[in-house]
Amino acid sequence: MITLRQIIKNKGVTNKVVADALGVAETNIVRYDDLSKRKLSDLITISKALNMDLGELVQIITGTTINLGTSQVETIYKPAYAEKIEEDGNVILYDVEAAANLKHLFDNKDENILGMIHIPNIPKCDGAVYVKGDSMYPLLKSGDIVAYKEIPLDMQHIFFGEMYLVSIDMDGDEYLTVKYVNHSDKGDDWIKLVSYNQYHQPKDFPLSSVKAMAIIKLSIRMNTMK
Repeated sequence: MITLRQIIKNKGVTNKVVADALGVAETNIVRYDDLSKRKLSDLITISKALNMDLGELVQIITGTTINLGTSQVETIYKPAYAEKIEEDGNVILYDVEAAANLKHLFDNKDENILGMIHIPNIPKCDGAVYVKGDSMYPLLKSGDIVAYKEIPLDMQHIFFGEMYLVSIDMDGDEYLTVKYVNHSDKGDDWIKLVSYNQYHQPKDFPLSSVKAMAIIKLSIRMNTMK
């Protein structure tokens, strides 16, 4: 494991510069050596103090570089208004299966990090996860990556007809899926989840059963050579 003090030395910066940015005494910088245990907000502060890209720092910590290679990036959500574009395009890739549930993942952004994806000039995203299952096939395949933006659990924040990452409580078990969200015939406080794959039937759920939700901004398909 490479320590923070080693990174500071490699960057030609002093411990004091980073300590001042963190608001701690220089003698306490040793407590930050294991960066894998630090919060995302700390990593952002440290990367700025070191004048380095956050993605580079995360890759050093995790030892993981998400090589997109000849991957295909597809914009899923195309709003009528002009969205703010992130020139750096750094998106953290999370291990949603390692998290207790999607809400826990949203509430603890410094945990379950697999690595950093760098895609310049994309809309602002809160994170990315791997897709499981074939309900959105062939639009999305199992193993694809989707980048998302969290939304409040309120009907007025839902853009019906768009694709979402949805976590639903089903008798104490989490049902995590990527689906189109449409209006439901069962009432104003229900939603209908619709698959792209015609072999998966639509299903209605009360909004009260939804524990976390995020609109899908874009997808990444890893093209492999055989």
